[in-house]
Amino acid sequence: MRWALVKVSLAVTVMVVVAFAVPLGLVIREMARDRAFSNAEREAAAVAPALSITTDREQLERVVASAGSDAGMAVHIPAPGDRSGGATDIGRRRATDEDIAAVRRMGRASTTEVGGGSTLLQPVALSSGQIAVVEVYVPESEVTNGVGTAWAVLAAVGAALIVGSVAVADRLGVRMVQPARRLVDGAHELGEGRLGARVPVEGPDELRRAAVAFNSMADQVVQLLANERELAADLSHRLRTPLTVLRLNAASLGDGPAAEQTRAAVEQLEREVDTIIRTARDAKPQTAAAGPGAGCDAAEVVRERMGFWSALAEDEGRKWRVAGADRPVRIPVARADLAASLDALLGNVFRHTPEGTAFAVDLHNGEDAVIVLVSDAGTGISDPEAAMARGRGSGTDGSTGLGLDIVRRMAESTGGDVRIGSSVLGGTEVRIWIQLDGRTAPVRRGHRGTVRRRRQRRAPTQTQTQTPTQTPMSTPTSASTSAARAGREH
Repeated sequence: MRWALVKVSLAVTVMVVVAFAVPLGLVIREMARDRAFSNAEREAAAVAPALSITTDREQLERVVASAGSDAGMAVHIPAPGDRSGGATDIGRRRATDEDIAAVRRMGRASTTEVGGGSTLLQPVALSSGQIAVVEVYVPESEVTNGVGTAWAVLAAVGAALIVGSVAVADRLGVRMVQPARRLVDGAHELGEGRLGARVPVEGPDELRRAAVAFNSMADQVVQLLANERELAADLSHRLRTPLTVLRLNAASLGDGPAAEQTRAAVEQLEREVDTIIRTARDAKPQTAAAGPGAGCDAAEVVRERMGFWSALAEDEGRKWRVAGADRPVRIPVARADLAASLDALLGNVFRHTPEGTAFAVDLHNGEDAVIVLVSDAGTGISDPEAAMARGRGSGTDGSTGLGLDIVRRMAESTGGDVRIGSSVLGGTEVRIWIQLDGRTAPVRRGHRGTVRRRRQRRAPTQTQTQTPTQTPMSTPTSASTSAARAGREH
């Protein structure tokens, strides 16, 4: 906007200067020409009285010398009785015979171009009735005397006007652009999670109103987030009472694998509730990327969570499979985030597929990405886009629609994405792409299509992702109904 104002001001000022300076310069040049020929006419008029009295050469030479100079004035007197053009010349002659004869015939003054300038030919009637011609030479330097200076002054004034207008336009542009830039910077800061970002109310009225609206919006966002944090913390705090009851009941289960798993699940649930309360009451959103060395071993997390869900799989008669989790796979994701994502996907398998439906978890470690595949042999998802929409859910009881959103946010925090498709088992396959190199910026909501198209060009096909060595479908041998129920509650 600033440079646009400067360009407009420059164009308008140049047009105005040209429109006024050029005609004024032409008028000044014409005035200088008129002045030079007016002086020549006065010199010629000074000789006319002497010609009307005498035609004596010596006397006329003295008159010419006193009126001008021999180099600048000449008198052409026709011979006695000769009206055709024969003449006696006094002074230096520059005009041609034809020009002199034409002036005698017309009887009025005339100008003609000669070398180095112009001449004024003024007819004068003699006492004998013949016509003498007074020639006054006007050099070009006299015709243009002062014109160059006038043009230089006009150019300087025009340049000063242009520079002044550009400077004023630039100052006006700065006055308009700076508030707009502050508004943009404030919007970026607010979008990055710095909730204290505000912009000063200054500048033109439109930008002042925009700044007031932005500050009001930021205040409302802060208030809404505070209310949301308090609500999440209060709701999480209400879970402490039933968790205490569960912990007391789990303590009375005695010894055994099922009892240990139940107590471990209750302890983990308590830790998750505490984490939710602390995070909800934290006034500073965690928007920074994980530093070097942060992350977890995805294979270890997969083995741990599959060990937990295997109890419920045994209870429901489901066959399950794990592949690619036999060696460490480092990813830039917190352990709790990956565990929550796996629990959300596996919980969906148990919640939305009939008992006895097989499922599998495959882990693929690539050069720049890690792919986690969670597939089942159920009926599949008819509308993947609707399933990915936050908070929409599946329409069944107990579905909040936030499980897949948790997975999506975890993947996109690394620059990856989540895709839903058909699995080789015949049901649904959820593919989590976790970027390792960090070169791809995190994807914002509404821009998944671009990342998915980029991933399609780089990722192997769905058939290819099934190629790593997989463990055969198996039925878990160690779990109990109590642990299975604990997993279902989890």
